Amino acid sequence: MLRPSYIQANWPAPNNVRAFTSCRSGGFSRPPFDSFNLAQHVGDDQHLVNKNRQLLPNYKNFTWLNQTHSNHCVDLGECGTDGDLALEADACFATSKKQVCAVMTADCLPILFCDQQGSCVAAVHAGWRGLADGVIENTVSKMPVNAKTLMAWMGPAISQQHFEVGEEIKEIFSDYPQAFRQNQQTSEQKYFADLYHIAKQKMLALGITHIFGGEYCTYKQEDLFFSHRRITHQAANREMPTATTGRIVSAIYLS
Repeated sequence: MLRPSYIQANWPAPNNVRAFTSCRSGGFSRPPFDSFNLAQHVGDDQHLVNKNRQLLPNYKNFTWLNQTHSNHCVDLGECGTDGDLALEADACFATSKKQVCAVMTADCLPILFCDQQGSCVAAVHAGWRGLADGVIENTVSKMPVNAKTLMAWMGPAISQQHFEVGEEIKEIFSDYPQAFRQNQQTSEQKYFADLYHIAKQKMLALGITHIFGGEYCTYKQEDLFFSHRRITHQAANREMPTATTGRIVSAIYLS
């Protein structure tokens, strides 16, 4: 029996809340998906991905999302759970026991929510497009609890040091100037963007003050995480035609 590695959310959540992020090792997938890839859409052997998914805690109650960098959030209580059905959304919430909210990432920011009473949980896929389109705000507005009772854990994402963007993205987030640092190593208008900072400011504006996490970097910590940007840079440096990598999952449920 393989034993994948996990990071447990480090936050003062109620005892009935289970929240974690998977790491990249301990699964069945072969290179370049070595080894605990959980995504079916990246070209990995689907049989091996299914075997990996069966290693997850409470795996029978996962609902997988078809993520498109939107702001769409679904209520899993209305959608039900079907392991073969991928819902079109980038966030979800649940109030029933055992029902798992989950998002897959490989640099984008996963955010897990729960309320202080342990009655509702949510998972959000927050890349820069989702942040710009209000995926956090839309999710919080749909959850059947007061936003001020929520706490959030920001899972592993690409850090500011490795997330270079252009002027157009900086302008999209003009309300968050502190999230951008100009790249002094180039004459182009390039900046390093802090997804963690933007997400935190958005949550604070909603009245969510109990915010945790944000200390990981998917790009830098290659032994722990998949990173789409890292593999893209490696492929370019080696003049490889394609860049392919797996996905980790951040999940939360009520026990």
